[in-house]
Amino acid sequence: MPYPENKDFQEVLDDLAFALANTQPFAVYRKPNETRVKAVFQDSNALNLALDFDEKGFVFVPFDWKDNAILIQADKVVTSSFEASSGLVGEVDELSESGKQSFLELVQKGVTQIKQGDLKKVVLSRKIDLEFHQSPLEVFQRLLENYAKAFCYLFHHPKVGIWCGATPETLVHIAKEELKTMSLAATLPYLEGVQPQWGSKEVEEQEMVSGYILEQLSEIAHGLEMEAVKSSKAGNLWHLKSEIKGKLQNSTSIKDVVNALHPTPAVCGIPTKEAKDFIQGNEGYPRTFYTGFLGELNLEETASASLFVNLRCMEIETGKASVFVGGGITSASDTEKEWTETQNKSKTLLNILQFVSH
Repeated sequence: MPYPENKDFQEVLDDLAFALANTQPFAVYRKPNETRVKAVFQDSNALNLALDFDEKGFVFVPFDWKDNAILIQADKVVTSSFEASSGLVGEVDELSESGKQSFLELVQKGVTQIKQGDLKKVVLSRKIDLEFHQSPLEVFQRLLENYAKAFCYLFHHPKVGIWCGATPETLVHIAKEELKTMSLAATLPYLEGVQPQWGSKEVEEQEMVSGYILEQLSEIAHGLEMEAVKSSKAGNLWHLKSEIKGKLQNSTSIKDVVNALHPTPAVCGIPTKEAKDFIQGNEGYPRTFYTGFLGELNLEETASASLFVNLRCMEIETGKASVFVGGGITSASDTEKEWTETQNKSKTLLNILQFVSH
């Protein structure tokens, strides 16, 4: 990896604008609770893939991951500090009810399938398309300003497209044969000064995710420890979260770990294959990179990774932005409440789009 150049943030924005104008692949991002922004640039516009996960660069991986993990090679790495100012955005004026009936029917179909015994949980989602003509760089800046605790990113490859987001969920951190991950599930809206009151549906959903992750890692890691469940605020939402850590077995590779974890029950369901089949047979649109994962691969040191689940994200095309939202469906799910949950989740990005567009 080239030694990172340190620049001020405006210089980084200038580099990114040049790359966008000249169809040069890049990924720019800031990790949760950090003030350093890092941009990884690839010299050519070749479509490179991470096959073994011993490559160096930034990976961008779809939900249906086969041998199609996109790699932005680290031909040039630039860093800058970013201090949030007072650029907070307000609440979106009004949320559209478009697509509600079809989503309610989808959720009910999921609940019925679960009650028949084929599934324990399935994560169902929808796509919201909006007119959008502003610069992706403006969206990225606003994400940085508003979501300090999230992994904020902007990804560009001329052969893939433009994606950005502010995800609250870590897939895995790996360094020096130690791994850290999290079990994240359940959602309630954040209300100023009010602690979330979790019901049995949310607690059960989080326990399902935790149990699955521990089981998946038990074959490839030892000394696994899970912290107590706590409420975690992400933007205008609460989630239930448990931190999990352990040490890798000697022969375990990064790809082994990612294979074991992706897709997690927080984005797919339990059992994984049955949930994935249900999603792909019923959602009615291709998720592509939504609920995939992304992040650093072997940038800081050999055999290291800092990867995040691609949630609270959107794809930006000419004249259009597509926002993706979903939720975990169990036998206890209420269709109206699941719709409301996706509406609340959509505000993470709709608030930003409204602000940038005005």
